[in-house]
Amino acid sequence: MKGLETIFNPRRVSVIGASNKEGSIGHKILNNLIGVGFEGFIYPVNPFSPSVQGLTAYPSIKKIPWEVDLAIIATPAHVVPQIVEECGEAGVKGIIIVSSGFSEAGFEGKALEEQILKLKSRYDMRIIGPNCLGIMHPSIRLNATFAYKMAKPGSIAFASQSGALCASVLDWASQANVGFSYFVSVGSMLDVDFADLIDYFGSDPETRSIVLFIESIRNARKFMSAARRFAGTKPIIVIKAGRTQEGMRAAASHTGAVIGEDAIYDAAFRRVGIVRVESISDLFNCAEILAGQPIPRGPRLLIITNAGGPGVMATDFLVSKGGKLASLSEKTRRLLDEVLPPYWSRSNPVDICEDATAERFRKVFDICFKEKEADGFLVIYTPIGAAGPSEAAEILVEASRGVDRPLLTSWLGEEDVGEARNILRRSGIPTFSTPEEAISTFMYMYQYARNLELLYETPRELSVSMPIDKQRLLKIMERAFSEGRDLLTEIESKEFLKAYGIQTVETRLARSPEEAVSIASCIGYPIVMKIVSPNVAHKSDIGGVVLDVNSEDEVKRNFKKLMEHFRGADASIRIDGVSIQPMVKKAGYEVMVGSKKDPMFGSVIVFGAGGLGVELFNDVSIGFPPLNQVLAKRMMEQTKIYKVLISGYRGRPPANIVLLEEILVRFSQMIIDFPQIKEADINPIIVDDKEAVALDARIIIDRECFIKEIKPYEHLAIRPYPTKYMRKCTLKDGREVLLRPIRPEDEPLIRELFKTFSEETMRFRFFRFIKDISHEMLASYCNIDYSREISIVAEETEGDSNRVIGMARLVVEPDGEKGEIAIVVGDPWQNLGLGTRLLEHIIDVGRDMGLKTIFGEILAENTRMIHLCYKRGFKIEWVDEESYLASLDL
Repeated sequence: MKGLETIFNPRRVSVIGASNKEGSIGHKILNNLIGVGFEGFIYPVNPFSPSVQGLTAYPSIKKIPWEVDLAIIATPAHVVPQIVEECGEAGVKGIIIVSSGFSEAGFEGKALEEQILKLKSRYDMRIIGPNCLGIMHPSIRLNATFAYKMAKPGSIAFASQSGALCASVLDWASQANVGFSYFVSVGSMLDVDFADLIDYFGSDPETRSIVLFIESIRNARKFMSAARRFAGTKPIIVIKAGRTQEGMRAAASHTGAVIGEDAIYDAAFRRVGIVRVESISDLFNCAEILAGQPIPRGPRLLIITNAGGPGVMATDFLVSKGGKLASLSEKTRRLLDEVLPPYWSRSNPVDICEDATAERFRKVFDICFKEKEADGFLVIYTPIGAAGPSEAAEILVEASRGVDRPLLTSWLGEEDVGEARNILRRSGIPTFSTPEEAISTFMYMYQYARNLELLYETPRELSVSMPIDKQRLLKIMERAFSEGRDLLTEIESKEFLKAYGIQTVETRLARSPEEAVSIASCIGYPIVMKIVSPNVAHKSDIGGVVLDVNSEDEVKRNFKKLMEHFRGADASIRIDGVSIQPMVKKAGYEVMVGSKKDPMFGSVIVFGAGGLGVELFNDVSIGFPPLNQVLAKRMMEQTKIYKVLISGYRGRPPANIVLLEEILVRFSQMIIDFPQIKEADINPIIVDDKEAVALDARIIIDRECFIKEIKPYEHLAIRPYPTKYMRKCTLKDGREVLLRPIRPEDEPLIRELFKTFSEETMRFRFFRFIKDISHEMLASYCNIDYSREISIVAEETEGDSNRVIGMARLVVEPDGEKGEIAIVVGDPWQNLGLGTRLLEHIIDVGRDMGLKTIFGEILAENTRMIHLCYKRGFKIEWVDEESYLASLDL
């Protein structure tokens, strides 16, 4: 990435504020650079001394006769902007500001940051900090920090906002023999943030896993986009500070009341494949093991132990964490019967008994590791019996060769098992002090696997397309804004639901007792009566709802009672009347769907148990729009009520899950279309096996959206489907095709397209012949992040069936300035002009995305593509005898 390479791999480094005074930060940084053997050039800057720590010093960065790659600034905050400008004038592209006294110090410090940002843009620099510890790149012996230890080389990239935590992690890692590819203290993240680092580490060959300590995120969309891009190839493990709900504001909606900031972070991490852990030891256990062990297919663990007690305790802990004991097949039981004493439990955990010999260990391992019902294995050894700790470890190492599932161990004890643990570690078998630690790691591994499934699972097509009069709905909001109110009435809110195809109970407004009677007679008894007021959000809480009204007299009496109650309670409350709706008595399940606009992540979707106890039970899950069928289903699966919905309860049939999926997807589209929605509730939705009906709804508008200009989709952390890139075109033979962005649901169509490729077409597109196209490969093509990648498919419709006949792909580089393109057309549709249409369209997409250049590598044999690019103005450059590079400045 531009700028970051000069920070992490500098040849020439300057320390501005370098000092001879021991104990000062400037002294420590320079001493660290010199002391660990950095092989580049080091230039101290100190206007008051001709030399610092034996090196020639310069009065300013501009006086250094060579162009510096990285400048480390350790001076008082008030002079930092001037120094940054001098760095820019001297051609420095990478800066680390360790100084404090910026935004954390108040208004004056914030003003200094604003000056620095302007200078950064003017001189095209990248900055880490301010208020940070610095960075380390151990493999090149770069220690640009004022820490007291140097990190050991390794394959884990670590970044933290907390400098104090960095120091603690260094100390812990030294004791635990954990090494790092990079070690970064990001400080206040004025410029370089976690997303930039994920992009850099994700592309770095030294790094196998990424570990982050996060206090906050500055740009949610940028962070989620970067994480999503790399989480599938390099595990990203996070500790996020702040699990408590302290400070949650009083909310005007149920949704706002039941979700807090931390729950939203949890949902964000899940959506992009990140694993969140609770402790520093978990952090690095997961980082090492996920990068080196197979990923479990499920939560079923097979436990092998030579002592019953630890096995029972491990079982309890596994179940408490949501894991399952793997079942033993009859074949496995029969084979174990032949090698274990007759009194063995014949179940999991497999207790091989305290008197187990080395031979018994070997046979049990060989049998159990072939059990197909297990998703992973845990071996717990207690130092008793015939086989000693080291002997048992060596047997396990031998037996583990070829095991294709996670294998974790816990050799209990300290001195007696030290050598055995070393044997296991040297063979790449993870070992833990306690079974609980091992199980926690296994469950984090399973969580990672589930998160990746979510990225690549192919959704089922849902019939949710329908014409929507958005202008009519917008006028409802504009009227509310002009009247000075934030809360839409129930009737107004239900207009939105009906427009998006979400079934609601018929609701009509009565302004007099007589009108109420007339409506009730029309609807039919029994009815529900509710006060209608833009000032009342939770009607049930304050006596604003009357249920099961059965006669004209009851209607008149309750109408009068409701009006008098609210007018008498507060004269400032505006009362529009009373809503009348049928009383729904069906034996269904109550659920709720809602949304809330978070200051950092924008609009989020909530699903959970509904009814009056929604805030009491707090059984909810969170998702991010846009939702598809898979994402909607996964949201529901995270709640306790989901088990009731899919299984039924006390003789009731299961709920119609497909209908609930459709409601969530439709509701998600409503939130996408209307950034003016600040919060929304549908509570309850009554769902049974046949239908789902919304009984109540409320929408709260965001007044800011009516005051300032709204940028497209700025209220969303994930960019939605870009419909603006859809266009029709006609090919040479007269057939009409639709060029549109790809969708996750397109995987079956793309698989059929690949079947039409000849060996030559496959080689022209992928530079090699691919015999079998895996689900994972196809899913990665279809499940894309539209802010970083656009794939345009050419879709032809014949009758009721569709097929994709070609596609173009544009992958944007992390700097957002360049993008790589690739185009392929199925063999039956070549020479019809489709390649030209796709190329023209992808050029237009690149321009719309603000790219400066697009490029693509073309095999030398692919003369038609070379000629097509040349005709469209691409510059064609020779790479080697096998390929050319085509590039076009936009």
